[in-house]
Amino acid sequence: MGISFTVLSSGSTGNATVVRNEDTTLMIDAGLSAKRIDELLKERDVTGEEIDGILVTHEHSDHIKGLGAVARKYDLPIYANEKTWEAMEKSIGKIAEENRIVMDSGEVRDFGSLRVESFGISHDAAEPVAYCFYDGNEKLSVATDLGYMSDKVKQAISDSDVMVLESNHDIEMLRMGRYPWNIKRRILGDMGHLSNIAAGEALSELMTGDLKRTYLAHLSRDHNMMDLAKMTVRDSMEERGCFYKDSEFKLCDTYYDRPTPWDKVSEP
Repeated sequence: MGISFTVLSSGSTGNATVVRNEDTTLMIDAGLSAKRIDELLKERDVTGEEIDGILVTHEHSDHIKGLGAVARKYDLPIYANEKTWEAMEKSIGKIAEENRIVMDSGEVRDFGSLRVESFGISHDAAEPVAYCFYDGNEKLSVATDLGYMSDKVKQAISDSDVMVLESNHDIEMLRMGRYPWNIKRRILGDMGHLSNIAAGEALSELMTGDLKRTYLAHLSRDHNMMDLAKMTVRDSMEERGCFYKDSEFKLCDTYYDRPTPWDKVSEP
């Protein structure tokens, strides 16, 4: 079967992704209401009872809004590092002790035949992480809320077959937008969010024969548009000598209001 995934929702209004293989189904974050998560799961023919656990990237509300409710409803284990647990405990409510599992930043853990690697990222949270998933020779990386693309992150997600990568904002749209300057400065800073240009710069370095598709994720509804993001990322890559055909590599959409179709990492 290999790795399959669907991005249920992506953006500042809520984030959740489901990754599965033949014997394991995991959710990354639960940043929408439990009711909405159930609706999105149903759209992709998944039930809460099929989820084996929830991996948490960090404690911001758009990543944990429904975490406690979903975990309690389906008696699910939650995996997060200790600092994230400390930062989010008051927000998610009481969690059964057996479902409160510490997964350290940098830890590699096997969930059945699905191997998961956690790695640290730069963001204004207690100890934010992103994740890589492995099944045999397949590799999927899911990395958003990146203040910048560090060498450590590049190393972690290199040699991926498919990526879900942040392309949060168009820099000029953000600078001219309605946000107060302190928020703009946060987003643009090294602990904020990755711009379209920065996503393209990173992809130009990460493009190998293995990388087949990248889903542009966590787009700002105020300061970005999917078509603009894809165009800017492509232009940024080509400026750095990275040319490709859609038959060789594809930039794919994510949505804040509906899930992406199931994608099999093994598919060309």
